[in-house]
Amino acid sequence: MSVTSVPGRSRDPGAGAAASLAYAEPRTYWLDDPARPSPTASLTGERQADLVVVGGGYTGLWTALLARHRDPSRSVLLLEASTCGDQASGRNGGFAAASLTHGFGNGLERWPEELAQLDRLGAANLEEMGATIADLGIDCDWRRSGELTVATAPHQVEELRAVAAEVAAHGGDARWLDAAQTRALVDSPTYLGALHDPTSTALVEPARLAWGLRQACLDAGVEVCEQSRVTGLTRDGAGVRLTVRGADGPGAVRAGRVALATNAFPPLLRRLRLMSVPVYDHVLMTEPLSPAQKAAIGWEGRQGVGDGANLFHYYRLTRDDRILWGGYDAVYHWGSRIDAALEQRERTHGLLAEHFFTTFPQLEGLRFTHRWGGVIDTCTRFAAFYGTAVSGRVGYALGYTGLGVGASRFGAQVVLDLLEGADTERTRLRMVREQPLPFPPEPARSVGINLTRWSLARADARGGRRNLWLRGLDRAGLGFDS
Repeated sequence: MSVTSVPGRSRDPGAGAAASLAYAEPRTYWLDDPARPSPTASLTGERQADLVVVGGGYTGLWTALLARHRDPSRSVLLLEASTCGDQASGRNGGFAAASLTHGFGNGLERWPEELAQLDRLGAANLEEMGATIADLGIDCDWRRSGELTVATAPHQVEELRAVAAEVAAHGGDARWLDAAQTRALVDSPTYLGALHDPTSTALVEPARLAWGLRQACLDAGVEVCEQSRVTGLTRDGAGVRLTVRGADGPGAVRAGRVALATNAFPPLLRRLRLMSVPVYDHVLMTEPLSPAQKAAIGWEGRQGVGDGANLFHYYRLTRDDRILWGGYDAVYHWGSRIDAALEQRERTHGLLAEHFFTTFPQLEGLRFTHRWGGVIDTCTRFAAFYGTAVSGRVGYALGYTGLGVGASRFGAQVVLDLLEGADTERTRLRMVREQPLPFPPEPARSVGINLTRWSLARADARGGRRNLWLRGLDRAGLGFDS
């Protein structure tokens, strides 16, 4: 989003930002919930299982649950270093997108010959996901509300109108709305128009979804051991041996097959260490809107919203009419550092608050109740990648780049197909068979990532004009077009 002055107003949006943050708790809103379950016992001693899933986020939970559905006789053990849903799966904005390719533009650029097939598979995946949530009775406020991608600068109008035309040519539902049509849905003086896709996004309460899947796993016979960090993976005859450091002591598991679902955290396979990097995303949550405040912005359709900038914001309403506001300043730390201390960042949370009141000046005086951050994994193609190791005994899905709420279920299906050696429509996809280019080691990694981020911000400020660095990445197939 281009942070420009609001027509007819001279107030600096930063003036009220500090006050709005004064009472914001440094905690994740979704996890700050009395419905949060108590942790299970950690793993100790020697164990054995047909399938061991490492990681208790969405990918791991879906993998474990679907594995039991496919073969109820298979013993499945899920190991989670902390508690299920505590990291990216419980901290995100709750946008469950049908896209498996991180947006139409990225899919068209990288897999044009498969895009129609990928769109069909993605739509079916989202439909099946909603049906499973309903069948399991998971209380996570699942809503097929659709999404608006709003233009807040003139060059974004041109770009999004072109996307709308391209989507229509490929049979998609998205259409272009002018400024008046957009503001009739959600009212901000910064909106110049929007790409409206009414069907391909659902909104969900992310932590409650993770906890619901965790309970479904337990009900299906999956053994879930939380506070059980896997520290090593080695070949063991016809299987794999995992060493575990649990809260109650050391342990080990001999597995027939292993599914790695570790997201942004260090992978257990050496070959994956340069394939993705962790970046920190930061989020704010407001207090509930009053009826007058809600009337001032409209938003009766409760669509998810994102803006068309390179450094973009995403935002949505909760079931009690709070506004979640996140994104913009994705931060990489030297050496792929992951640390709970990095979840709070004064500069970024302050910027987000300023941008919020630029977008919604009519909500001046609204306070934020929660501020947090979380780490996501990104790869050079911006969409998940898949593979196997240890002679097909270990499978993985990583690199969702912030769009894993919906795609993680598809990723779980791919991992199970690969571990079973199955020839399926999913495993035949070029997107599944190919892997992204790795990131370079430090210091080139930090230099490249930070130069790219600086260049994207500069393009936003210069009417979308991309500098030599970004044009070089485009030519190398490393550019991002959402």
